[in-house]
Amino acid sequence: MPLGQFGCRNFREACSRRRSSGNEHEMPFGHNSNVTVAGDTYHVQTEERGAAHALIDTTVYLRGRVLHRRTNSFKDLLPLNADREQALKLRVDTQHLSVVDEIRSGKLRLSASNDAKSSVPLKAAAAEPARALYLELLNARTWLSGKRAMLQIAVNDAANKPVANATVIARVAGAAEPAVFSSETGSLGRAKIEFEMPPRVGPEVALVIEASKGKAHAQLRFQLRAKPRVPSAS
Repeated sequence: MPLGQFGCRNFREACSRRRSSGNEHEMPFGHNSNVTVAGDTYHVQTEERGAAHALIDTTVYLRGRVLHRRTNSFKDLLPLNADREQALKLRVDTQHLSVVDEIRSGKLRLSASNDAKSSVPLKAAAAEPARALYLELLNARTWLSGKRAMLQIAVNDAANKPVANATVIARVAGAAEPAVFSSETGSLGRAKIEFEMPPRVGPEVALVIEASKGKAHAQLRFQLRAKPRVPSAS
């Protein structure tokens, strides 16, 4: 299969939920939200890192740049059972909503002064009409070769016209260490992102691709599954 050691199934969703079987978990609780303040749209991502790390991570992005990270431990809930999973879910929800509320209220002050795009006047950014974005992974069957990922991405608007200068980011949800890879579309609405696939925490990970321009945002999510190994002849 061209995907190498992974197969993938595409779906769009704003948040993920864990499915449990006994004391083992397959997918972490998590949320993804967009918060628009003064013409800037911040992407807030929260996910728990699994029992091996016992951390709840919340990261705030602006145009692919990490502006804030908040991490809390849940080692006191280990080992997980049904009741403790509910407590963990509540902590993830609370931490995510807390960061979102702090951004909206101004309590959490986020600076994008190091971002070259922040020099664009806010009035000009606000004047840009909101448009729906549509993402497509053009090489969906061949994007992964061994551990090397190469994403060819197209970003179009509702009229199927290419969107130039859109920020595109890719990340691997469920990776051992958080990492974000970014690019920007050219005049034809195309972007390319290349990176080494990071180590995985659990048996399932997800490739998340996001695009944004002004107030418009779109997301693709590919659930990646490890292919079963063929037993060697004895």
